[in-house]
Amino acid sequence: MHDKRHILIIASTATVALFASCRGTEVARTISTPIENQDARIARLLRQVPLIDGHNDLPWETRQQSKLSFEGFDLTKWNDTRHTDIPRLRHGGVGAQFWSVYVPVNFGRDEAVTATLEQIDFVRRLIARYGEVFEFATGPTELRRIHRQGKIASMIGVEGGHQTGGSLAVLRQLHALGAQYMTLAHATNSPFADAATDEPEYGGLSAAGREAIAEMNRLGMLVDLSHVTPQAMHQGLDASRAPVIFSHSSARALTDHPRNVPDDVLQRLPVEGGLVMVTFVPAFVSRTAGDYGLRQIAEQQRLRELYGAKNDPRIENGLRVWGIKNPRPKATLREVADHVEHIAKVAGHDHVGIGGDFDGIADVVEGLEDVSKYPDLLRELARRGWSDDQLRKLCGENLLRVWEAVEGVARATQR
Repeated sequence: MHDKRHILIIASTATVALFASCRGTEVARTISTPIENQDARIARLLRQVPLIDGHNDLPWETRQQSKLSFEGFDLTKWNDTRHTDIPRLRHGGVGAQFWSVYVPVNFGRDEAVTATLEQIDFVRRLIARYGEVFEFATGPTELRRIHRQGKIASMIGVEGGHQTGGSLAVLRQLHALGAQYMTLAHATNSPFADAATDEPEYGGLSAAGREAIAEMNRLGMLVDLSHVTPQAMHQGLDASRAPVIFSHSSARALTDHPRNVPDDVLQRLPVEGGLVMVTFVPAFVSRTAGDYGLRQIAEQQRLRELYGAKNDPRIENGLRVWGIKNPRPKATLREVADHVEHIAKVAGHDHVGIGGDFDGIADVVEGLEDVSKYPDLLRELARRGWSDDQLRKLCGENLLRVWEAVEGVARATQR
């Protein structure tokens, strides 16, 4: 025999009163149900949906540090790189990563194409070297499967139209090698579009840019409108038959930086589709840091006028010296959450995602210092009242939906 025991459990609980009636007798019972804590809630959500980051510059960072060799770092060690390694990706719950293959705009045409191919090769070797962790994904169906298997889906994004040399043939070959998106321009105007941080040349898109968008629609590539002017954003939305993405941008209404997305563009997304993947670049997130960014752009322009050429190496050196004399102000995790909420308010919760830009930024947001910190952002949004459904959309469902629509347009176009 066992003694009957009455156990009183005192905890943080939700009390639910259940009333049952039996032959006119009211029976009341109180059942205590534990409230799921936020850590467990976020972990559950990240098992249900892959957290997809739209932009990470580890390939370029590796080129800078070790010339794309694995001899210079060990990705299995925490903090062996600036912002990204396997332990921190796992701690951050990352389910899928677009690896940016970035090339500076001062590279010549042939050099830019070569450097792009070298970085695509690096991403392929990275996936092969750590095959127990990463697997290459060429579409949303594969991405979901890889996430279910507990691996990190890996994709490639080309961060500038200049990396094609203006050639649609090169664009097609980059796609064949695994590039799933291309940013139409970067810091300066490309053959395809005006850059947000350069003097306008085309008034938005060039004729070649419209052709490139049509070809990307046919191929099933995501069109990325980060880095371009508002005119090019609007024209890109007009030209693309498929939804577009902004792989790493924030809200211009909160931080008036030319790299951010204005409200009149956000207001079009519910009709045109697409999403803005909010970035963690301090100058795009904080008004103070944004003002600093504008002063930095003005200094860049002054140096260009001084030396008479966009690609003069003295410009980069001059900016580095200016940066030492003028330290960058800090931005905070709460400010990033403000941008996420603003885009969700203006465009809707179906049109916002995450694009950290880790290993491509000189400074970091306080509270979002590396790829281990994504759950902290999700907890902040949960604290502000975001539902599970809204958080799942932000993490990955929105990008998956957009990518599926892009594939649908490609199938229809190819037929």
